[in-house]
Amino acid sequence: MNFNKKAMLLYAVTDRAWVGKKSLYEQVEAALENGVTCVQLREKNLDDVSFLKEAKELALLCKRYKVPFIVNDNVEIALACNADGIHVGQEDMEASAVRQRVGDKMIIGVSVHTLEEALEAVKSGADYLGLGAVFSTSTKTDVDVMSFETLKTICDAVEIPTVAIGGISKDNLMQLAGSGIDGVAVVSAIFGAEDPGAAAVALLQSAKEMVAYHE
Repeated sequence: MNFNKKAMLLYAVTDRAWVGKKSLYEQVEAALENGVTCVQLREKNLDDVSFLKEAKELALLCKRYKVPFIVNDNVEIALACNADGIHVGQEDMEASAVRQRVGDKMIIGVSVHTLEEALEAVKSGADYLGLGAVFSTSTKTDVDVMSFETLKTICDAVEIPTVAIGGISKDNLMQLAGSGIDGVAVVSAIFGAEDPGAAAVALLQSAKEMVAYHE
């Protein structure tokens, strides 16, 4: 399916490690109120019953804000909560197999680290690509940092939307200017912030400046 690249501008990826004074739902709502353009629910250690309950609640929340809601890795949860999309990594189900399972109406995102992986993902039916890690990150310790040259090469080579991920913050975001990336995916920059809403406002402004630089 065609997927609007504007949804990639500020893509928030949840992380339960940052839940504290605010619940995950409250953190996501604050982010949505302040300009986040896409939300991915990532739960690595939650049981399926709790995962599905949370996914259904966040799917409805995102629908209220007219923002795409993506589930990480778990195709069955994505289908059961009527998510807008599913995101898979290189070690997960291949995009072509995911497409057979979810049909044509669901968005499929794929994490890639090389040009070869990017081209294969496009060929297999991905609607957008997650590229990274573009900076070192504590969230993904097993992934090498992608060079600016590789980032730009992939963006130049594919016609589907692209989003950079990995260690991105307001302080380093502009280093991606000129790469051709359509937006940034952030975890701790929003959910690790004391005020997720204020963090989203600042990141959105920087993301707009970064994208405008290479348009």
